[in-house]
Amino acid sequence: MTTAPATTPQAAMRLRELVFGAACAAAVRAAARLGVADALGDTPTPVTDLAAELGTEPRQLRRLLRALTCYGIFEELDGDRFTHTDMSRLLREDAPNSLRYISLWCTEPWTWEAWPKLDEAVRSGRNVFPELFGKEFFDYLHSDAGESARVFDKAMTTSSRQSAADFAAYLDLTGIDAVVDIGGGQGHVLASLLEKHPALHGTLLDLPKVVSGADARLREGGAFADRVRLVPGDCREAIPVVADLYIIKNILEWDDASTRRTLANVVAAARPGARVVVVENLVDDSPSMRFTTAMDLMLMLNVGGAKHSEASMVRLMTEAGLEVREVRPVNPYLHAFEAVVRG
Repeated sequence: MTTAPATTPQAAMRLRELVFGAACAAAVRAAARLGVADALGDTPTPVTDLAAELGTEPRQLRRLLRALTCYGIFEELDGDRFTHTDMSRLLREDAPNSLRYISLWCTEPWTWEAWPKLDEAVRSGRNVFPELFGKEFFDYLHSDAGESARVFDKAMTTSSRQSAADFAAYLDLTGIDAVVDIGGGQGHVLASLLEKHPALHGTLLDLPKVVSGADARLREGGAFADRVRLVPGDCREAIPVVADLYIIKNILEWDDASTRRTLANVVAAARPGARVVVVENLVDDSPSMRFTTAMDLMLMLNVGGAKHSEASMVRLMTEAGLEVREVRPVNPYLHAFEAVVRG
């Protein structure tokens, strides 16, 4: 008979902290909704003054801020004063790389009902959203949860703008005259590339409703309108565009069958030797694994999708007829799979 090794006090304390993770997420959400980071200026501020500006109870605000300081979000100073940290500044709406709407999106009301069903999703292999809310995730979002849909749109817009700049800096367009951004949303990536490369021509392909709300620089009268085509369509059905470079960024999160159809449509549309760059968050070999694996679990719950490992992405691309030549980091959250269409 063997006995289990004794656990350390540090392990027990860490597990206690982790199982109360919902309290941390709720505190971040409360601070974002109250606008605490926006109200706190560049100088340390007494909690009573901050509470008066926010219209909150000072004692309760102090408790909220003290909890957040344990995670490096705000800092408590003597004199009952609080000040900003690098993380708390990211909750400001006017911060260059603001995470305010991402913080709200990841803690929306539906998430608190879905997370407790994670064991059911693991057991059954199905997304639990229809059983919880009576309809698929995006149908629910746009018909029953208008405020959550607005938060989602703002979160995706800010995230896309931030990653677009990183991707434009990463991408070498030597020898590329025409590029298509597949499922490119409002076209922030495409706009960044057109701004950086004045001779480049581009196409934005996405669902009709999405394309109709494209970045103003891409629409009629915009700065890049004479170098852009806006093509409404579903990349899982067809990709009616011939280009030198096909970009597929952060959309291959469906089931494998849908991913295979999209990649097959790229190969069908492209000339042999055309370049294909797939950009994804990875659940392995990434400094952002805690974030990406959490997103992976959320996808399991709400749409039945999944984030990829490097091996699974390479396998699907190879099966589709692509030759994957290199996998490189774009930033701490994104990796680019560089490939060409086999002849």
